[in-house]
Amino acid sequence: MRRFSWFNVTSLTLGFAFLYLPMVLLVIYSFNESRLVTVWAGFSTKWYGELLRNKEFLDAAWVTLRVGFFSSCMATVLGTMAAYVLVRAGRFPGRTLFSGMIYAPLVMPEVITGLSLLLLFIGIGLDRGVFTVVLAHTTFAMCYVSVVVSSRLASFDQSLEEAALDLGASPLEAFILVTLPIIAPAVISGWLLAFTLSLDDLVIASFTTGPGATTLPIKVFSAVRLGVSPEINALSTIMIGIVTVGVITASLISKRAAVQRARDEQAALRTS
Repeated sequence: MRRFSWFNVTSLTLGFAFLYLPMVLLVIYSFNESRLVTVWAGFSTKWYGELLRNKEFLDAAWVTLRVGFFSSCMATVLGTMAAYVLVRAGRFPGRTLFSGMIYAPLVMPEVITGLSLLLLFIGIGLDRGVFTVVLAHTTFAMCYVSVVVSSRLASFDQSLEEAALDLGASPLEAFILVTLPIIAPAVISGWLLAFTLSLDDLVIASFTTGPGATTLPIKVFSAVRLGVSPEINALSTIMIGIVTVGVITASLISKRAAVQRARDEQAALRTS
Protein backbone atom coordinates (compact mmCIF):
# COMPACT_ATOMS: atom_id res chain seq x y z
CA MET A 1 0.00 0.00 0.00
CA ARG A 2 1.19 3.50 -0.80
CA ARG A 3 2.23 5.41 2.31
CA PHE A 4 0.71 8.76 3.13
CA SER A 5 2.94 11.71 2.43
CA TRP A 6 2.61 15.20 3.86
CA PHE A 7 1.31 16.36 0.50
CA ASN A 8 -1.44 13.72 0.48
CA VAL A 9 -2.42 14.41 4.08
CA THR A 10 -2.51 18.17 3.47
CA SER A 11 -4.52 17.82 0.28
CA LEU A 12 -6.99 15.50 1.96
CA THR A 13 -7.35 17.80 4.97
CA LEU A 14 -7.90 20.88 2.83
CA GLY A 15 -10.40 19.04 0.67
CA PHE A 16 -12.50 17.86 3.62
CA ALA A 17 -12.25 21.28 5.23
CA PHE A 18 -13.49 22.95 2.05
CA LEU A 19 -16.45 20.57 1.91
CA TYR A 20 -17.49 20.27 5.54
CA LEU A 21 -16.17 23.30 7.42
CA PRO A 22 -19.04 25.56 6.22
CA MET A 23 -21.52 22.95 7.47
CA VAL A 24 -19.78 22.78 10.84
CA LEU A 25 -19.91 26.57 11.18
CA LEU A 26 -23.58 26.56 10.19
CA VAL A 27 -24.37 24.00 12.89
CA ILE A 28 -22.42 25.97 15.50
CA TYR A 29 -24.09 29.28 14.71
CA SER A 30 -27.53 27.67 14.81
CA PHE A 31 -27.03 27.63 18.59
CA ASN A 32 -26.05 31.31 18.67
CA GLU A 33 -27.91 33.63 21.05
CA SER A 34 -27.58 36.62 18.76
CA ARG A 35 -29.76 37.23 15.72
CA LEU A 36 -26.62 38.22 13.82
CA VAL A 37 -25.34 35.01 12.30
CA THR A 38 -21.72 36.15 12.25
CA VAL A 39 -21.51 37.40 15.85
CA TRP A 40 -21.31 34.84 18.63
CA ALA A 41 -23.24 35.94 21.72
CA GLY A 42 -23.56 32.73 23.69
CA PHE A 43 -25.14 29.29 23.49
CA SER A 44 -28.90 29.11 22.98
CA THR A 45 -31.51 26.82 21.43
CA LYS A 46 -34.19 29.48 21.11
CA TRP A 47 -33.99 29.58 17.32
CA TYR A 48 -35.14 25.98 17.14
CA GLY A 49 -38.18 26.99 19.12
CA GLU A 50 -38.73 29.95 16.81
CA LEU A 51 -38.46 27.60 13.85
CA LEU A 52 -41.11 25.28 15.26
CA ARG A 53 -43.43 28.28 15.69
CA ASN A 54 -42.82 29.54 12.14
CA LYS A 55 -45.93 28.36 10.29
CA GLU A 56 -44.61 29.34 6.85
CA PHE A 57 -41.53 27.13 7.18
CA LEU A 58 -43.56 24.25 8.61
CA ASP A 59 -46.10 24.44 5.78
CA ALA A 60 -43.30 24.53 3.20
CA ALA A 61 -41.62 21.55 4.85
CA TRP A 62 -44.87 19.58 4.78
CA VAL A 63 -45.37 20.38 1.08
CA THR A 64 -41.78 19.34 0.35
CA LEU A 65 -42.16 16.01 2.15
CA ARG A 66 -45.41 15.23 0.34
CA VAL A 67 -43.94 16.12 -3.04
CA GLY A 68 -40.78 14.15 -2.34
CA PHE A 69 -42.63 11.04 -1.20
CA PHE A 70 -45.13 10.83 -4.04
CA SER A 71 -42.69 11.85 -6.77
CA SER A 72 -40.03 9.39 -5.60
CA CYS A 73 -42.56 6.54 -5.48
CA MET A 74 -43.81 7.32 -9.00
CA ALA A 75 -40.26 7.81 -10.28
CA THR A 76 -39.17 4.48 -8.77
CA VAL A 77 -42.01 2.57 -10.45
CA LEU A 78 -41.57 4.24 -13.84
CA GLY A 79 -37.76 4.19 -13.68
CA THR A 80 -37.69 0.48 -12.81
CA MET A 81 -40.04 -0.31 -15.69
CA ALA A 82 -37.93 1.75 -18.09
CA ALA A 83 -34.73 0.05 -16.89
CA TYR A 84 -36.28 -3.39 -17.35
CA VAL A 85 -37.29 -2.54 -20.92
CA LEU A 86 -33.87 -1.14 -21.78
CA VAL A 87 -31.98 -4.14 -20.39
CA ARG A 88 -34.29 -7.05 -21.18
CA ALA A 89 -36.23 -6.04 -24.30
CA GLY A 90 -33.17 -6.15 -26.55
CA ARG A 91 -33.26 -4.34 -29.87
CA PHE A 92 -36.70 -3.04 -30.83
CA PRO A 93 -37.93 -0.28 -33.15
CA GLY A 94 -37.56 3.06 -31.42
CA ARG A 95 -35.14 1.83 -28.75
CA THR A 96 -32.63 4.57 -29.51
CA LEU A 97 -35.31 7.23 -29.25
CA PHE A 98 -36.67 5.68 -26.06
CA SER A 99 -33.27 5.53 -24.37
CA GLY A 100 -32.52 9.08 -25.49
CA MET A 101 -35.77 10.33 -23.96
CA ILE A 102 -34.93 8.51 -20.73
CA TYR A 103 -31.41 9.95 -20.42
CA ALA A 104 -32.07 13.43 -21.86
CA PRO A 105 -33.15 15.04 -18.54
CA LEU A 106 -29.83 13.96 -17.02
CA VAL A 107 -27.93 16.42 -19.20
CA MET A 108 -30.69 18.91 -19.88
CA PRO A 109 -30.33 22.26 -18.01
CA GLU A 110 -32.91 22.53 -15.27
CA VAL A 111 -34.07 25.89 -16.61
CA ILE A 112 -34.99 24.28 -19.94
CA THR A 113 -36.75 21.39 -18.21
CA GLY A 114 -38.69 23.68 -15.90
CA LEU A 115 -39.68 26.05 -18.70
CA SER A 116 -40.83 23.24 -20.99
CA LEU A 117 -42.93 21.70 -18.21
CA LEU A 118 -44.43 25.10 -17.44
CA LEU A 119 -45.44 25.57 -21.08
CA LEU A 120 -46.88 22.05 -21.12
CA PHE A 121 -49.01 22.65 -18.04
CA ILE A 122 -50.23 25.95 -19.40
CA GLY A 123 -50.96 24.39 -22.79
CA ILE A 124 -53.16 21.63 -21.35
CA GLY A 125 -54.82 24.00 -18.89
CA LEU A 126 -53.52 22.31 -15.75
CA ASP A 127 -53.52 24.53 -12.67
CA ARG A 128 -50.14 24.71 -11.02
CA GLY A 129 -49.88 23.34 -7.52
CA VAL A 130 -48.62 20.34 -5.60
CA PHE A 131 -49.71 17.96 -8.36
CA THR A 132 -47.72 19.73 -11.07
CA VAL A 133 -44.61 19.82 -8.87
CA VAL A 134 -44.98 16.07 -8.28
CA LEU A 135 -45.23 15.47 -12.02
CA ALA A 136 -42.21 17.66 -12.70
CA HIS A 137 -40.05 15.94 -10.07
CA THR A 138 -41.17 12.52 -11.31
CA THR A 139 -40.11 13.47 -14.83
CA PHE A 140 -36.46 14.08 -14.04
CA ALA A 141 -36.08 11.75 -11.03
CA MET A 142 -37.18 8.64 -12.94
CA CYS A 143 -34.13 9.05 -15.18
CA TYR A 144 -31.78 8.65 -12.22
CA VAL A 145 -33.75 5.65 -10.97
CA SER A 146 -33.52 4.08 -14.42
CA VAL A 147 -29.73 4.44 -14.48
CA VAL A 148 -29.32 2.90 -11.01
CA VAL A 149 -31.67 -0.03 -11.61
CA SER A 150 -30.44 -0.77 -15.14
CA SER A 151 -26.87 -1.10 -13.88
CA ARG A 152 -28.06 -3.79 -11.44
CA LEU A 153 -30.18 -5.57 -14.03
CA ALA A 154 -27.24 -5.69 -16.44
CA SER A 155 -25.32 -7.91 -13.99
CA PHE A 156 -28.35 -9.98 -12.98
CA ASP A 157 -28.18 -13.75 -13.53
CA GLN A 158 -31.15 -14.47 -15.79
CA SER A 159 -30.87 -18.20 -15.12
CA LEU A 160 -32.67 -17.55 -11.82
CA GLU A 161 -35.68 -16.21 -13.67
CA GLU A 162 -35.52 -19.08 -16.14
CA ALA A 163 -35.52 -21.56 -13.25
CA ALA A 164 -38.62 -19.92 -11.81
CA LEU A 165 -40.33 -20.07 -15.20
CA ASP A 166 -39.42 -23.76 -15.55
CA LEU A 167 -41.01 -24.40 -12.16
CA GLY A 168 -44.33 -23.00 -13.37
CA ALA A 169 -44.17 -19.33 -12.41
CA SER A 170 -45.58 -16.75 -14.78
CA PRO A 171 -43.29 -13.94 -16.02
CA LEU A 172 -44.96 -11.53 -13.60
CA GLU A 173 -44.58 -13.95 -10.68
CA ALA A 174 -40.95 -14.58 -11.61
CA PHE A 175 -40.29 -10.84 -11.59
CA ILE A 176 -42.06 -10.23 -8.26
CA LEU A 177 -40.76 -13.31 -6.43
CA VAL A 178 -37.25 -13.62 -7.89
CA THR A 179 -36.04 -10.53 -9.73
CA LEU A 180 -37.47 -7.80 -7.55
CA PRO A 181 -36.07 -9.08 -4.21
CA ILE A 182 -32.60 -9.38 -5.75
CA ILE A 183 -32.59 -5.91 -7.30
CA ALA A 184 -34.34 -4.41 -4.25
CA PRO A 185 -31.17 -2.64 -2.99
CA ALA A 186 -30.86 -0.84 -6.34
CA VAL A 187 -34.57 0.03 -6.30
CA ILE A 188 -34.32 1.39 -2.76
CA SER A 189 -31.21 3.36 -3.70
CA GLY A 190 -33.09 4.81 -6.65
CA TRP A 191 -35.98 5.80 -4.39
CA LEU A 192 -33.64 7.50 -1.93
CA LEU A 193 -31.86 9.30 -4.76
CA ALA A 194 -35.18 10.48 -6.22
CA PHE A 195 -36.35 11.65 -2.80
CA THR A 196 -33.11 13.56 -2.23
CA LEU A 197 -33.30 15.21 -5.64
CA SER A 198 -36.87 16.28 -4.94
CA LEU A 199 -35.94 17.78 -1.57
CA ASP A 200 -33.04 19.66 -3.13
CA ASP A 201 -34.77 20.98 -6.25
CA LEU A 202 -35.30 24.72 -6.58
CA VAL A 203 -35.25 25.62 -10.28
CA ILE A 204 -37.84 23.19 -11.64
CA ALA A 205 -40.13 23.65 -8.64
CA SER A 206 -40.04 27.43 -9.06
CA PHE A 207 -41.38 27.03 -12.63
CA THR A 208 -44.09 24.49 -11.84
CA THR A 209 -45.31 25.56 -8.40
CA GLY A 210 -48.42 27.57 -7.67
CA PRO A 211 -50.36 29.11 -4.79
CA GLY A 212 -50.24 26.94 -1.70
CA ALA A 213 -47.46 24.75 -3.08
CA THR A 214 -44.32 26.56 -1.96
CA THR A 215 -41.57 24.04 -1.30
CA LEU A 216 -38.93 24.43 1.37
CA PRO A 217 -36.03 25.28 -1.02
CA ILE A 218 -38.13 28.05 -2.57
CA LYS A 219 -39.05 29.37 0.88
CA VAL A 220 -35.45 29.28 2.08
CA PHE A 221 -34.20 30.98 -1.08
CA SER A 222 -36.79 33.74 -0.70
CA ALA A 223 -35.84 34.23 2.95
CA VAL A 224 -32.08 34.27 2.26
CA ARG A 225 -32.50 37.07 -0.27
CA LEU A 226 -33.54 39.28 2.65
CA GLY A 227 -30.66 38.09 4.84
CA VAL A 228 -29.69 34.86 6.56
CA SER A 229 -31.57 34.39 9.83
CA PRO A 230 -30.68 31.99 12.67
CA GLU A 231 -33.90 30.11 11.94
CA ILE A 232 -32.49 29.08 8.57
CA ASN A 233 -29.34 27.85 10.32
CA ALA A 234 -31.50 25.79 12.68
CA LEU A 235 -33.49 24.38 9.77
CA SER A 236 -30.31 23.48 7.88
CA THR A 237 -28.89 21.80 10.99
CA ILE A 238 -32.00 19.65 11.34
CA MET A 239 -31.78 18.64 7.69
CA ILE A 240 -28.08 17.79 8.05
CA GLY A 241 -28.92 15.66 11.09
CA ILE A 242 -31.70 13.82 9.27
CA VAL A 243 -29.48 13.13 6.25
CA THR A 244 -26.63 11.94 8.48
CA VAL A 245 -28.88 9.54 10.38
CA GLY A 246 -30.37 8.29 7.11
CA VAL A 247 -26.96 7.65 5.54
CA ILE A 248 -25.67 5.82 8.62
CA THR A 249 -28.84 3.74 8.86
CA ALA A 250 -28.73 2.84 5.16
CA SER A 251 -25.05 1.89 5.45
CA LEU A 252 -25.72 -0.36 8.44
CA ILE A 253 -28.68 -2.03 6.70
CA SER A 254 -26.63 -2.60 3.53
CA LYS A 255 -23.73 -4.04 5.51
CA ARG A 256 -26.05 -6.33 7.45
CA ALA A 257 -27.72 -7.51 4.24
CA ALA A 258 -24.33 -8.21 2.65
CA VAL A 259 -23.20 -10.23 5.65
CA GLN A 260 -26.46 -12.20 5.69
CA ARG A 261 -26.20 -12.86 1.94
CA ALA A 262 -22.63 -14.15 2.38
CA ARG A 263 -23.78 -16.45 5.18
CA ASP A 264 -26.63 -17.77 3.02
CA GLU A 265 -24.24 -18.47 0.14
CA GLN A 266 -21.84 -20.32 2.43
CA ALA A 267 -24.72 -22.34 3.87
CA ALA A 268 -25.94 -23.22 0.38
CA LEU A 269 -22.45 -24.35 -0.63
CA ARG A 270 -22.14 -26.56 2.46
CA THR A 271 -25.51 -28.20 1.86
CA SER A 272 -24.73 -28.81 -1.79
